[in-house]
Amino acid sequence: MQSSLLFFQAYQWLASKLLLWYKEHGISNLTGVQGAVNIQGEDQKKLDVVSNEVFSNCLKSSGRTGIIASEEEDVPVAVEESYSGNYIVVFDPLDGSSNIDAAVSTGSIFGIYSPNDECLAEIEDDSTLDKVEQRCVINVCQPGSNLLAAGYCMYSSSVIFVLTIGKGVFSFTLDPMYGEFVLTQESIQIPKSGKIYSFNEGNYQLWDDKLKKYIDDLKDPGPSGKPYSARYIGSLVGDFHRTLLYGGIYGYPRDKKSKNGKLRLLYECAPMSFIAEQAGGKGSDGHQRVLDIKPEEIHQRVPLYIGSVEEVEKLEKFLA
Repeated sequence: MQSSLLFFQAYQWLASKLLLWYKEHGISNLTGVQGAVNIQGEDQKKLDVVSNEVFSNCLKSSGRTGIIASEEEDVPVAVEESYSGNYIVVFDPLDGSSNIDAAVSTGSIFGIYSPNDECLAEIEDDSTLDKVEQRCVINVCQPGSNLLAAGYCMYSSSVIFVLTIGKGVFSFTLDPMYGEFVLTQESIQIPKSGKIYSFNEGNYQLWDDKLKKYIDDLKDPGPSGKPYSARYIGSLVGDFHRTLLYGGIYGYPRDKKSKNGKLRLLYECAPMSFIAEQAGGKGSDGHQRVLDIKPEEIHQRVPLYIGSVEEVEKLEKFLA
């Protein structure tokens, strides 16, 4: 329970911190590109940098984290010993940041692990930085099946915090008057099937034939079926949240440009799949359960298909 409480604190701090930035620096200083690229080779937005700093500082000073790993950073960071705790936290500080300038929904995603049993040996005083980094990487590269907790925060018409600690999925809404999250939905369940699909069909010509046939079937199921509705925001958090509530499927496949897909296993796919499974849904790379994939490196990318069980299993049959 302590692991989840620190994220209530983090998100409340983030909300107040961003409001302070708006007041002190104005909108023009938070939109646009920072002028740097992250480890993924992507242009960093100004709010990417602010969000990463806020989350990193909050987690480092919480007294509960031993290692933190951000999508925006090259390597995981070991927390200074005087503040160090037992949890490993992986996070995407601002998902959907390409939408910032258009004021479209964005979000933050996180997952919490315990240290890997193979890596509990104390770091010696004479350990080199390389050895510390190697230990951090080994600790962080765990399959999603080891997750203790996961969640996301969506910044939209309201601020929604969705959390699981392995006992169901709960949703909280930020009360702006008091700066506190209020429980608004308990034990959320994804419908077993749904008639909404969320894929970026602009990449259709880059997909393999099996996936094309699946999408074509959704749009034209024949005289006995009803076509699915297409909904695509371009923000994983926003698209997944709709899928969580209404059912259906979200997909970000591999294609001719992105051979392994584009979403990160540690920071996006595993936490979201953990939430989906806790809500009775499913997360797959098209052939296997996402939570069973052991990361080979911290910024590994995989395809993601997530949502209602029946919809994900239907896709897997097309890709088999």
